[in-house]
Amino acid sequence: MAVGLLGLAHSVTAQQPQPKKAPEKKPAAAKSGEKAQPAGANSAWVKHCEKLPGAAKGKDGKEEKKELNVCLTQHERLDGNTGRLLISAAMRQIEGEDRQHFMVIVPLGTLLQAGMRIALYPKEAWEKVQKNEKVDESQLKKGALVYTYCHPGGCTAELEATPELINDLKAFGGLVVLTINGAGAQVGFPVPLDGFEQAYTGAPVDNKQYAEARRALMQQIAQRQKELIEQQKKQLQEQQKSAPPSPTAPAQKK
Repeated sequence: MAVGLLGLAHSVTAQQPQPKKAPEKKPAAAKSGEKAQPAGANSAWVKHCEKLPGAAKGKDGKEEKKELNVCLTQHERLDGNTGRLLISAAMRQIEGEDRQHFMVIVPLGTLLQAGMRIALYPKEAWEKVQKNEKVDESQLKKGALVYTYCHPGGCTAELEATPELINDLKAFGGLVVLTINGAGAQVGFPVPLDGFEQAYTGAPVDNKQYAEARRALMQQIAQRQKELIEQQKKQLQEQQKSAPPSPTAPAQKK
């Protein structure tokens, strides 16, 4: 079900810089970038819902095949030059299930054995992070997620969302996802929580309209890629023109 829903149009923030290594105690927040959102949206968090095949218990207690409403309240950030995923975080709700799950997708190349951790920052502490000011770590709430599967878009880790976690996501300023890359270095992915509560408790977006907004963004990214390639070609040509001519070999005497 989760895989099917991930095919929906996502909440997208396109940015140019790649994720940077996060300091052990105070990960630096990424710069905000270009946003593509449906009409009426006021944050990078968006709720998507879709009917997916599943099973639910009937009145007799037996499982019956039926379509279930599955919703993701999601924040996603893409590389503004390539369109590749930088970070995705989402709360998954499945019709008829009491349990909810908090899901995070990070790029491929992450060391799975090391697991994934998150640190939630109260609003005041999150504001300090944005200014690169010192944060009292005792104010943070931390948790661990378990990797469940990888796909071409990245690797997914999940955590059962307790009522406490859901309330914290509503009330806190932001969170940082902490992973270990293939080189053994810690990498931090900042995720702002502004707008999470409104999206989570509100009605889902119109998937058709949002798909159009996402398609427009991907077209912009494709155009940017084309421009970068042309720019690189031009620079290479200029370098070749300015390079000194290769010395010619002396003529051999007969």
